Amino acid sequence: MPKQCFGTSHVPLSPAVRAGDLVYVSGQVPVGSDGIVVKGGITEQTEQVLANIKAALALAGCTLDDVVKTTVWLEDARDFGAFNAVYARHFPKNPPARTTVESRLMIDIKIEVEAVAYRPL
Repeated sequence: MPKQCFGTSHVPLSPAVRAGDLVYVSGQVPVGSDGIVVKGGITEQTEQVLANIKAALALAGCTLDDVVKTTVWLEDARDFGAFNAVYARHFPKNPPARTTVESRLMIDIKIEVEAVAYRPL
């Protein structure tokens, strides 16, 4: 089965790509539907990023329950506790495997998250 690309972006990427039973979600940043970075700190930005991941997953017929792996980039490791509290609310049981690192990000934001989901065809 060929790969399927879902959604569009103003940069050269697909928000979600299905390859067989796996769906890859590109790194999501805390921008609203208006393309503007949400106001607030790590809590508000994490909520927006996870909402964006949910939306990208939905394009490919998936939900957060299908996520098996995430990679998280935090601009400041001191935000880990507040980020983790929000993340835990979105993945309350059987959370996915996760890698979390501190990194300088491409724009002035506090977080970026990518995800991999498993949803058999």
